Amino acid sequence: MWALGDKGAQESSNTDNFTFLGKGVDFKGVLNFDGTIRIDGRVEGEVHTTGTLIIGEQAVIKGILSVGTLMTSGKINGTVTATDKIQILKPGILIGDLRTPGISIEDGAHFHGMCDMGAHKWTDEHSSSPKNVHDLASHRAKAHAVDL
Repeated sequence: MWALGDKGAQESSNTDNFTFLGKGVDFKGVLNFDGTIRIDGRVEGEVHTTGTLIIGEQAVIKGILSVGTLMTSGKINGTVTATDKIQILKPGILIGDLRTPGISIEDGAHFHGMCDMGAHKWTDEHSSSPKNVHDLASHRAKAHAVDL
C-alpha cells in the first residue's frame, strides 16, 4: 500500500505543471508560475513563467508578460518578452511591444506595436566593412576625375 502511494507521488512530480485561470476570473497583481498556464479570464498586472502561456479567445490581458512561449487568440495590451517564440492566432489582438527570437501571426490575427527579434546583434557583428570591399561612389568619383 505504501509503495503505491510513493509511486503516485513520483509520477505527479515528473509531469509538467499546468495552471488554468478560467472564464470569469478577474485577477490584478503579479502571477509567477512554472510550467504551462492557460488564461481565459481577465488579468491586469504581470505574468511570469519560463514555460508556455496560452491565452484563450475570451481572455483580456493588460500588463507585462515574461514567458518562454506565448500562444494567444485573446486580447493583450502590454509588453511581451518571450525567450522562445510568440504565436498570435486568429482572432487574437496584441497591442504593445514584443521581444522574441521568433514570431508568427496567423491570417486574421492583429498586431500593433514594435517587435525586437534581436537583429541588432546581427548588424553589430556585420557593421564593419571588410577590407577588400571599396566604396563604389568614391571609386566612380576618382575614375571621373581621371577622365577629365
